[in-house]
This record gives sequence, C-alpha cells and structure tokens, in this order.
Amino acid sequence: MNKIKKGDEVIVIAGRSKGQRGLVIKRIDENRLLVENVNMIKKHVKGNPNTGTQGGIIDQESPIHQSNVMIFNPATEKGDRVGFKTLDDDRKVRYFKSNDEVIDV
Repeated sequence: MNKIKKGDEVIVIAGRSKGQRGLVIKRIDENRLLVENVNMIKKHVKGNPNTGTQGGIIDQESPIHQSNVMIFNPATEKGDRVGFKTLDDDRKVRYFKSNDEVIDV
C-alpha cells in the first residue's frame, strides 16, 4: 500500500514548484507522481493534418518524485506525514501522524 494515491491532494515541499498544491493525477511508477498543475513544462508538438492535431508549444505536467511532496492535511492546512494502522474490522488504513485522523474511510 502506497502512502500517496491517485486523487490525494498533495503539497510540494522541494524543487521549483515548492509550496504549490494539487491533486495526484496518476502514479507513473513506484516513485514518481503526476500532480495537477505542478512541475509544468513547455513541450514542442509537431502538427499532424491526418489526426487534426495542431502544432505548437503546449504546457503539460512533468512527473515529480514522491519524496518532494507531502499529503495535504485540511485540518492543519499543512503537509503531513502518513502512517498505517489496522482498524477493528481488520482493514488497513492510512492516517495523518499529526492528529491521528484516518484518511481512507
């Protein structure tokens, strides 16, 4: 079970996008995440008349390493560390370490 999943709101703690918040779009691999409107790059795209795509320069998200983001805790309005615990019904859930609030319901 990963500490950060698709759909989580994260805050960037290192790099040129430091301080920005966004939702995780998808996990690229074990260590890299694609976060909405974070770590933006400009990509030069060649047009293709057969498919109707127009050429030019587009902005798109670039993958960011998961060590450079923390999951955002809405109660404290800060990034927070994540832990795991099992509930009484033997479900494994994630929780915020600062206030023991369960993330997965």
